[in-house]
Amino acid sequence: MAQAIEEWYKQMPIITRSYLTAAIVTTIGCSLEIISPYHLYLNPTLVVRQYEFWRLITNFLYFRKMDLDFLFHMFFLARYCKLLEENSFRGRTADFFYMLLFGATVLTGIVLIGGMIPFVSASFAKIFFLSNSLTFMMVYVWSKQNPFIHMSFLGLFTFTAAYLPWVLLGFSILVGTSAWVDLLGMIAGHAYYFLEDVYPRMTGRRPLRTPAFIKSLFADETVVVARPENVRFAAPPIQELHND
Repeated sequence: MAQAIEEWYKQMPIITRSYLTAAIVTTIGCSLEIISPYHLYLNPTLVVRQYEFWRLITNFLYFRKMDLDFLFHMFFLARYCKLLEENSFRGRTADFFYMLLFGATVLTGIVLIGGMIPFVSASFAKIFFLSNSLTFMMVYVWSKQNPFIHMSFLGLFTFTAAYLPWVLLGFSILVGTSAWVDLLGMIAGHAYYFLEDVYPRMTGRRPLRTPAFIKSLFADETVVVARPENVRFAAPPIQELHND
């Protein structure tokens, strides 16, 4: 059993493994009172005035107390983060990292701006950690890129992956958790999906091109796609939109 878990962990791609490890270590550390959540939560005042910039990162690592909800989110983090990195972003680790960076930036910006709007500021003021929202963003992006996959929810009913975010949102409402967290993830996910997949097809331009300095941090392996043998007059490969 232990060996199987070790093999499963080692086979995870680098970003998924790093994020999952950081999230589990941080949450366990808080549960054992080794780390205080008060030093991790998003506080714009402390970030700006006390230069506690680490809060911009640590608020994405803490998943509250270790309970069924924690296991639920760890499952979704491990599953959909891994699926994205191994499939949609295969051989493009830098692009995947940039997607997470974009999502974290959008989520932080929404909370900061929302806290300044009179009628909704009270709701945004209660959002201290955006880890669940970033996980939900990954679920949303995966569902958009794999809309026709058939899924089942607790064996009760089946649906296609395109409706997965909405099913999870409805489940959150049923169990009494805040829908704001899931909605923020959907907003960030849709922003990324539109700018990365929809807008480039409409205009031929890609506004979310990964910066060169981020690409230099990751040594991506070249993905080789085997072409069938004995095929004459095969159409030339279409240049991928993601290529520089």
